[in-house]
Amino acid sequence: MGDWSTQRERGSPAALQLMRWVALHLGRAPARVLLYPIALYFLVRASGPRRESRRFLTRVLGRPAGLADVARHIHSFAVTILDRVFLLSGRREELDIGLHQQELVDARLSAGQGFLLLGSHLGSFEVLRALAIDAVQMPIKILMYPAHNRIITDMLHALNPEFAGSVISLAGPHPLLAVKESLDAGYGVGMLGDRYREGEPTVACDFLGARATFPAGPLSLAAVTGAPVILFFGLYRGGNRYDVHFELLAERISLGPRAQRDAALKQWVQRYADRLAHYTREAPFNWFNFYDFWEDDGATPRG
Repeated sequence: MGDWSTQRERGSPAALQLMRWVALHLGRAPARVLLYPIALYFLVRASGPRRESRRFLTRVLGRPAGLADVARHIHSFAVTILDRVFLLSGRREELDIGLHQQELVDARLSAGQGFLLLGSHLGSFEVLRALAIDAVQMPIKILMYPAHNRIITDMLHALNPEFAGSVISLAGPHPLLAVKESLDAGYGVGMLGDRYREGEPTVACDFLGARATFPAGPLSLAAVTGAPVILFFGLYRGGNRYDVHFELLAERISLGPRAQRDAALKQWVQRYADRLAHYTREAPFNWFNFYDFWEDDGATPRG
């Protein structure tokens, strides 16, 4: 399985600044025109992501993926990057965002109950970040590594300085204490549950017909804090449409006696993986893990 954290960040500040300027001054339609040469560039030059896109799409579509499929996959990713500009600059009205089961979140916010929001690199996590900045609507903190994808992160900060205030840095001195304080204050704390960093505890799960490795940390954190866990999936549907799905994974995760904790944790991570697989099959071109996600079983082509 590939290590996502060692992948080189692609793109340049100048290109992102150009995209930002066109988006904010000329609108979303002209900015989307720029995405076609950008997507073509990465289709030609980014051999690793192109290969892994083809392997993934072959797996999930149940047929050999062609170059047109890979191009659509890369273009979908480019659209979600562009739409971060609108999500975080106060221009969300240019996007049609449907919220499904938002009452799961609203009920806990109304009661002042902190909760964990567990997302993934399927679709747009920036929809949640945008809601996090609009604290009147949905007070949320985001637990993340700001140093990864530094170029894009810096652009987001420039778009909306409040973005930095919504982040709990995993590279900070006391991130777990900050999480506990946020939960106690009635915040939702959002995090991603599909990527692990080298050296951290992991769980092997069945995922889309093969074995894949998931981080143990998010659901271990849920067990330690006793906070409810709500799943979050922000799926790009084409055009300007996003569907945001909230699902309750658990009101409280208990791992039981010490001797049973590993097995109990594995069951909870598998439940997360099963729901991620469900939405991945529903929206396969939203899968934005462009690296070898699965333990190599030889089931899909390498080229």
